[in-house]
Amino acid sequence: MAKPYVKVNPYQTSPLTALVIFQTDQVAKVKYTVVGKSANTSITNQVNSDYSTQHQIPIVGLYSGANTVKLQVTYQDGTTTEQTLAIKTTTELPKYLQQTKIKVTKNNKQQMAIGDNKLTFMIRTTKQSFAIDADGAIRWYSTLYVQHMLQPIHNGHLLLLSKKTQSAMVYNDLLETDYLGRVYKEYTFRAKTSNNDGGKETTVLHHDIIELPNHDLVATVNDGSDYVEDTMVVISAQTGKITKVIDLKKLLPTAMYTKYKAASDGDVDWFHQNSVYYDDNDQSLLISGRNQDMIMKIDLQTDKIKWIYSGKKASTWPQKYRSLLLTPTKGTTITGGQHGLNLLSDDNNNPSSENILLYDNNIDVTNGGAKTSGKYSQGVQYHIDTKKMTIDQTWAYGKSLGQANFTAIIGYTQKLNDTNYLIDFGFQNKGKSSNIIEVDGQQQVFNVKLTNPASKAYVYRAYRLPVYDSSYQFDVNQ
Repeated sequence: MAKPYVKVNPYQTSPLTALVIFQTDQVAKVKYTVVGKSANTSITNQVNSDYSTQHQIPIVGLYSGANTVKLQVTYQDGTTTEQTLAIKTTTELPKYLQQTKIKVTKNNKQQMAIGDNKLTFMIRTTKQSFAIDADGAIRWYSTLYVQHMLQPIHNGHLLLLSKKTQSAMVYNDLLETDYLGRVYKEYTFRAKTSNNDGGKETTVLHHDIIELPNHDLVATVNDGSDYVEDTMVVISAQTGKITKVIDLKKLLPTAMYTKYKAASDGDVDWFHQNSVYYDDNDQSLLISGRNQDMIMKIDLQTDKIKWIYSGKKASTWPQKYRSLLLTPTKGTTITGGQHGLNLLSDDNNNPSSENILLYDNNIDVTNGGAKTSGKYSQGVQYHIDTKKMTIDQTWAYGKSLGQANFTAIIGYTQKLNDTNYLIDFGFQNKGKSSNIIEVDGQQQVFNVKLTNPASKAYVYRAYRLPVYDSSYQFDVNQ
């Protein structure tokens, strides 16, 4: 095996990564391990490629400073060779990472869902996103400013919402990239301005973006009118053009937006859509509207509403909507200001059975639960029976933490396996800290708090993700 060529931070935006290139005399496959500083913090990845004599190894999960990386080369006849590399990365973190204090108070690594190569990613409202291991050590970050969106897609790449320049006021540059920082595709957005913003450009994409099975994108957008955060668009992956617009004002009662009190700047944020998720079972979109304390499902092709869950009394809805309302079972909470609605895998092959997950901020914005509003926030899982039109709460965590973990805005819940959930209490103590907790059922197995963030740099969402996706294949010649 020839001496490897090592390029740290190969694309200049991901300092804790490296590209290692070398040749072997015989065709082989490669596995690498970034050696951790304590138990269960090593990161091991099998490089996805055919047997070859030419090897391009994308190394992700390095520490700041000195690293030991072990390469294991397996030849077609089953024999192996190993080589150890010393890789040094920058020791100077960006100031917005230096300023953020990371304190891990619990890390039961045997019960955490971390596998061989997973880190906890902190997707911030602004500034640099980053990822930590179970000890709280930063093992990846992007030097790009990111707003809200760092979304994995089918090929192991990421959709990242950034800026053309760090000094720009708006985030209108959507990149398809990877953890090394290599850019594969770029979308630039610009909205026509409304009458009330003085001609200033606005951020078009604002909270969420997803990939459809055909690789087209669905994004939550501002359309440039006085009504904000109430529109979605479908974007062609082939051409980058918008192929469909979904305006929620055309789907919901007129009074919801015409009678909603506008903000001081004149923009009417009556719905405040903060998430979108695709259900391939019936080609529908699940969406969350914070300012209506409402979640709903709509058919992507016809725009027809399939169901609505809201604390708004049935008698106050126009007649044509009442058959679409889900009825909660006893003990099922009313969501308030919720975030991060997503669909869980179907566990019984029943088309009328849906399991969903969200982060319930539990703030009564317009139709939330007034009795409990502001007392706690929680991750919540529900089961929906679309034949009976009922919704039943099947798991929740956060109520026992009380007001200490109440978050009026932002937050996320991710289901990691059958029993483990990762919950982002992102706006703890009015944004002075973000508290990310992993639970096994109701038992905490990981607890990390981030304090002293820069302005608006609290954790919008926290994900547990593999740093080398099973569908990712790096090729420098692509």
